[in-house]
Amino acid sequence: MPPSPLRRLFPRRLPAGWEARDLAPVVSLVVLTVFFSCAADGFLRLGTITNVLKEGSFRGIVAVGLTFVLLCGEIDLAVGKIAVWGGCFAGWLFQKWGVSGDPAVFLDARVAAVVLLALASCLALGLLSGTLTVWTRLPSFIISLAMMYIAEGAAQYLTRGSIQPMPAAMKVLGNHGIPLGRGLELPYVALLAAAVFLLGHFVLRYTRFGRYVYATGGNRQAAHLNGIRTGRIVLACMAISAVSAGMAGMLTAGDLSNASLDQNADLLLSAVACVVLGGTSLFGGEGGMGKTAVGVLTYTVLHIGLNQISWIDNFARTLLMGAVLMTALVINGLLAKKR
Repeated sequence: MPPSPLRRLFPRRLPAGWEARDLAPVVSLVVLTVFFSCAADGFLRLGTITNVLKEGSFRGIVAVGLTFVLLCGEIDLAVGKIAVWGGCFAGWLFQKWGVSGDPAVFLDARVAAVVLLALASCLALGLLSGTLTVWTRLPSFIISLAMMYIAEGAAQYLTRGSIQPMPAAMKVLGNHGIPLGRGLELPYVALLAAAVFLLGHFVLRYTRFGRYVYATGGNRQAAHLNGIRTGRIVLACMAISAVSAGMAGMLTAGDLSNASLDQNADLLLSAVACVVLGGTSLFGGEGGMGKTAVGVLTYTVLHIGLNQISWIDNFARTLLMGAVLMTALVINGLLAKKR
């Protein structure tokens, strides 16, 4: 059987877990970068790299958790609203405890306590979703849909619709970074996102839990017959997804200087698009953090590039973005069928 065109172009050994067809998202990223470099004024600037890293980091952290969920063959529709809850709950606690002060004080015990409490509350929501999914044997689609309303309602009840200002430390973490010169900056949130991606990659690639996640998504019945407690795997993945969403919600609130109910409106759809664009299957058992990172970069470049093209009408950008995403997803899906 003759090698595929992509295999002829890239004959060397690919990274573990990758195939020649998995290069399609990378090719899409390169094509978009070249196109916007020619069509968008100011796209070829060092500042664009900073914008891509910063904007992609918020979605990327959520996408890490969603990658776990999709790999085990489930879906979590509540991540956007759990992110809202995490940001609002943290902002509410910051105000109740009077935390503001010096932006250099990151080690304030109250700041650490608020962050941990907010993440713990998101963990509880994820555990509840996972437990109900496993116990009732209902699709995670239904359970997480209900959890989406629970998280949003809890945030509304807690804040009464008011804006919750974030302390200086969270603003610095969400807005600033390490200056590298000539308009290039390495955002702190990008460093945090990189750490989350590396941790997720390590867990999936080098731990027994990671192997069980792939086995659960690949063939749940076979995994169960081989002694894998697939229910616990699903429960853990839903919990990981909720914690990552809560973390992203707090970082987004820090970036915007306050937490409000209208934040993260499109976080669910954009995060899912990032994961799927990278090549992770919606049916489980196939994908990884490296592919998700490529998907995040592709989505972010597309979003920023379209916003920088001056001759595109503002009302047409969403339509064009949907059309480009649809094309990329269809191409990736067709290539996946040939595996």
